[in-house]
Amino acid sequence: MCGRYSLFAEFRIIEERFGEATFEEEDYEESYNIAPSQMVLSVINDGTKNRLGYLKWGLVPTWAKDPKIGFKMINARAETAHEKPSFREAFKKRRCLIVADSFYEWKREEGRKIPMRIKMKNDQLFAMAGLWESWKDDNGKLVHTCTILTTEANGLMSSIHERMPVILKKEDEQSWLNPNVHKVEELRPFLIPLEDGLLEAYEVSDKVNSPKNNTPELIEKVSG
Repeated sequence: MCGRYSLFAEFRIIEERFGEATFEEEDYEESYNIAPSQMVLSVINDGTKNRLGYLKWGLVPTWAKDPKIGFKMINARAETAHEKPSFREAFKKRRCLIVADSFYEWKREEGRKIPMRIKMKNDQLFAMAGLWESWKDDNGKLVHTCTILTTEANGLMSSIHERMPVILKKEDEQSWLNPNVHKVEELRPFLIPLEDGLLEAYEVSDKVNSPKNNTPELIEKVSG
């Protein structure tokens, strides 16, 4: 699964990588501990161009009666999302990128859960494959939400957890966003574990366990 990640790159670098934002730079906040229910920086395609903006993490289907269902929808399995009632329409028409520079996973070892930070070896930004949806509350207000797709672990991640987020190759990002692509067989090739050799992982402080903690200390390697 993917339940926590970071994004603290400079605003300028994010725009250079993913395109012009739909909001002002002062509204961007770096975070070392992004958690479900928070607003997350995402990219969607409106049919003509990419739009860099914010979605709420935890997908709420259009038919949902209670938005709290989003707490159970922070991840979707890449293997089955296209057939699940909560995700299948978004899978066809509303795919997105979730921008990150690392994610966290907890490794079970000797009866304890060890927080690990996983990032690209070259420290570059990356995009996790996501789905987005718009839900309308009783007052007619639209809430735009998203979920992160997960797949089976690659070689590095298999020693930490059995699942990992789908990290798209840069050259595949635009095809994933293309709203004119609907067929599962065209999209499935993107939903695979990232090839080995591109990621690295290391233990970090257990302070990351609480989303209340959000400082650069969280990404520091635990020595020893």
